[in-house]
Amino acid sequence: MKIRSIIFVLLVSILALTIFTVPQQAVEAGSVDSDASYKGDVCYQIITDRFFDGNSSNNNPSQSSGLYDASQSNWKLYWGGDWAGIQQKMTYLHDMGVTAIWISPPVDNINVAATYNGTANAGYHGYWARDFKTPEEHFGTWTDFQNLVNAAHANGIKVVIDWAPNHTSPADVNNSSFAENGALYNAGTFVASLNNDPNGYFHHNGGITNWDDRYQTQYLNLADLADFEQTNAYVNQYLQDSLDIWVGKNIDGIRMDAVKHMTYGWQRAFNDDILNNKDMFIFGEWYLGSYGDPLYDDNVRFADESGTAVLDFYLNRAIRDTFGSGQSMATLDNAINTTAADYKYPENLVTFIDNHDMSRFLSLNNDSTKLHQALTFLMTVRGTPCVYYGTEQYLHDDTSGGGDPYNRPMMNSFSQSSTAYQLINKLSTLKQSQPALQYGDHQQRWMNNDVYIYERQFYDDVVLVVINKSNSWQEISGLYTALPAGTYSDQLDGLLGGHNITVTGGSGGNNPIGTWWLGPNRAMVWSYNASEPSTPEVGSVAPTLTRAGNTVTVEGQGFGSLNGSSKVYFVNGGSQYQASVSSWGPNRIVVTVPSGVPAGLRQVKVVTSGGTSNLYDVMVLTNQQVPVTFQVNNAYTAWGEQIYLTGDAAELSAWSTATTSGNNPVFGGPLGPAITYSGFYPSWQVVTSMPCGTTVQFKFIKVSSTGVVTWESGSNHSYTTPACGSTTTPGYVTVNWQ
Repeated sequence: MKIRSIIFVLLVSILALTIFTVPQQAVEAGSVDSDASYKGDVCYQIITDRFFDGNSSNNNPSQSSGLYDASQSNWKLYWGGDWAGIQQKMTYLHDMGVTAIWISPPVDNINVAATYNGTANAGYHGYWARDFKTPEEHFGTWTDFQNLVNAAHANGIKVVIDWAPNHTSPADVNNSSFAENGALYNAGTFVASLNNDPNGYFHHNGGITNWDDRYQTQYLNLADLADFEQTNAYVNQYLQDSLDIWVGKNIDGIRMDAVKHMTYGWQRAFNDDILNNKDMFIFGEWYLGSYGDPLYDDNVRFADESGTAVLDFYLNRAIRDTFGSGQSMATLDNAINTTAADYKYPENLVTFIDNHDMSRFLSLNNDSTKLHQALTFLMTVRGTPCVYYGTEQYLHDDTSGGGDPYNRPMMNSFSQSSTAYQLINKLSTLKQSQPALQYGDHQQRWMNNDVYIYERQFYDDVVLVVINKSNSWQEISGLYTALPAGTYSDQLDGLLGGHNITVTGGSGGNNPIGTWWLGPNRAMVWSYNASEPSTPEVGSVAPTLTRAGNTVTVEGQGFGSLNGSSKVYFVNGGSQYQASVSSWGPNRIVVTVPSGVPAGLRQVKVVTSGGTSNLYDVMVLTNQQVPVTFQVNNAYTAWGEQIYLTGDAAELSAWSTATTSGNNPVFGGPLGPAITYSGFYPSWQVVTSMPCGTTVQFKFIKVSSTGVVTWESGSNHSYTTPACGSTTTPGYVTVNWQ
């Protein structure tokens, strides 16, 4: 239930209404919010091996002995952290305000060292899998894992597992005895390795040399790791079955590793299988190397349409540039504006300051004040904030610049008195109770090189944030806000030098704050919670990729209680389809997608006796999905032309040809650009997910750099997709350009 705790104090002056916001309580122990949406959550990323050793008996297991370093001098071996250790620190996490933990990949990793330059390397990080159906023995047993999940849930904390379906472990095509050579096991039974792969479970194309080339990033090896051919029928089913086992342990979310390095179509079909099992939040790692990354548009479209949200590397770069490297606050504002325009669901992005693949913030700039400012921004900007373990304890090691593996020290303290710990607690508490921080739009209200003042607003709920990263006082004049007239207390309780602010009456949501002086290196947050609205207001529908019979969660406010007037509809133009309700609360409704809803982009609305809500877009699939590779031969292109796929199914864009609108990729446009490479041209491939057992009509098109479309001539191509059952075999269709 949404908590309102605004105390109104009538002042002697006629002007006035003084408003004090009482801090809200975190999620009650024993309850876990919706698995589908993390908009009200605070995520905490844990490298399991480096957090806390809760059970020393699993430090050096017999099946993988010699990979543990008790001295913690070899940074690339196991140091002892495990699931029991995370469980033992659950109160610490809960009290900090953490509502979701993202833990290292939990699957069994290689049992022997991979030796590079004379140094032994182990899979302590979790990304060198050997058996996706077996838990990593250094982390614990199935019982230990289930105990961790149960303890987290008892503290109102969700569990997100890192999942890495792109690859197994390091391999060397010239040395079959190197480590385990990428070996894959199925619940303990050997299946294949890179040098023993008669059924084509792995790609054999060498390593990536051009990280901006679509073909290389998807079909070549990442860092010498044996690269799966996911559209192989066995690999596809194995990965689905393996993840189903872990989902069955009642986890709450999945972080997909290396999504840039797998095909969009296979991943959408994979997500469809997950979401048909459980409506959970899925987010992934699509690394962006710069603001102008050549594959940025591919990343945007993937985030919009695949069912996987992405980690916000674009904003991450801006946060580090601004607070870590001294760039102007305009860098932050530009990043927010750019991503708001480009992504369809910017509120679904997962935001972060640093992680396991980059130097920690304090290695970049060893200034805790700047870290506090960055945390304030992270916790109040759109998206789900994810804090890297130990940030609240100022954990960092600057050896060799602090990059991998020195960004993964052992957790050094569990103090609850640090400023960063308290800051996260206060802002998590606010986020959980303030719709403006969960769903609100972002508006810059005042800015210079060192000061950023911005507002988050969802209907009448408002949060105003002020950050001054300079060492000098700043005169603030001409500041307006949507906060109603009144006096507001700093939600940080002065932790970063904040103070009260008084707003006077204005018009049009622009109420003035008189000229005032902002102290150096200060940050403050002011909040207004409006009364519960009588008309429903939808802030989120999740997942945004779904199909008939699946569950989706609608969040917002003003939903009231379930009665004869309470309805949720999926809207298609002038037609609407009523969803069946599983649960109904004033701020959250769980429904089943109704049968008969046409596939494609549809809108969800809530109707109550108080009125009709705003509309929220979701993508409805035709039915169960199967990955299909479409190949066209003899498609010669002029310089700048690219090949796309379109057709009559919603999954084929319903004959759309528009690839861009302005500078942005079109949501639901034709599939592509198709991939070719040296020696394959003039053949091209697109891997997409398709409805099972369905006959579709399709054509390939050429799109010039100026948007001119050239269609194939002749009749449409026709293809019947594979039937889906207990096992699913991906499809493959080849045509000649007409």
